[in-house]
Amino acid sequence: MSRVDVSAPPPAAASVQPQRRSRQRTGRALWHRAVVCTLFAILALPLVATLLYSLATEWGATVLPSGLTLKWYATLWSEPRFLAAFARSLVVCGGALVASVVLVLPAMFVIHYKFPRLDGLMNILILLPFAVPPVVSSVGLLQLFGDEPLPMVGTPWILIGCYFTIALPFIYRAIGNNLQAINLPDLMDAAHLLGASTAQAAWLVVLPNLKKGLTVALFLSFSFLIGEFVFANLLVGTTYETLQVYLNNMRNDSGHFTSAIVISYFAFVLLSTWVTARLTRDTSERQSS
Repeated sequence: MSRVDVSAPPPAAASVQPQRRSRQRTGRALWHRAVVCTLFAILALPLVATLLYSLATEWGATVLPSGLTLKWYATLWSEPRFLAAFARSLVVCGGALVASVVLVLPAMFVIHYKFPRLDGLMNILILLPFAVPPVVSSVGLLQLFGDEPLPMVGTPWILIGCYFTIALPFIYRAIGNNLQAINLPDLMDAAHLLGASTAQAAWLVVLPNLKKGLTVALFLSFSFLIGEFVFANLLVGTTYETLQVYLNNMRNDSGHFTSAIVISYFAFVLLSTWVTARLTRDTSERQSS
């Protein structure tokens, strides 16, 4: 008489278990998609509403706009005051970012290559400006640079200096992480063994490896700086009106017009981010090929 293995599951149960696991995986996947879609809808709803309001001819007592028009965008982009404020914001943000890269990049190279123990101290010093609220910093800067010998209040130079301190942590951490990832001392030693000088190794070997992280940090800092309001409003105001100050001054104007300003600002930041992603991807593809 043959023995029956009672420990093995019956064929029906064995076929049910994979089906049950498949249903569980499908259920979890649907749940994850539902959560992601819900969060995306919550985040996108204010932006979509602002976009519709900027395109509406009138939107008052009705659920949807009574009509759509591009009049508000045409008015905005033909407004000399807006164009001047937008150009000033680009100049100030660009100047702060250039100063950050020019000053921080050589310092980071020297610290990570020659004095790696100073990295912890530099991290603390870089974050110190964030410990002071912008309003408090603005009051101190008004007292320091409001009169002689350096009357810079109301000029773009004081904004560039403030924005430099804001962008510094982003630039510093991006460069620092990249330098740690590429193992800078070993890379420099290998370049020296091949006959390159320190300057040649830094320019031809190290800098290309920092390009991707530095580009991302620059555009992240730019998107943050172009939306800064406190320093711009308190230190320069309408004397050197930037984009956020202009938006604040126009808040009592037509809501359709201010919505067009917000959407234009968001579209510019989104376009800059997309261009950065494309440039970074193209650079990576060329290096891999």
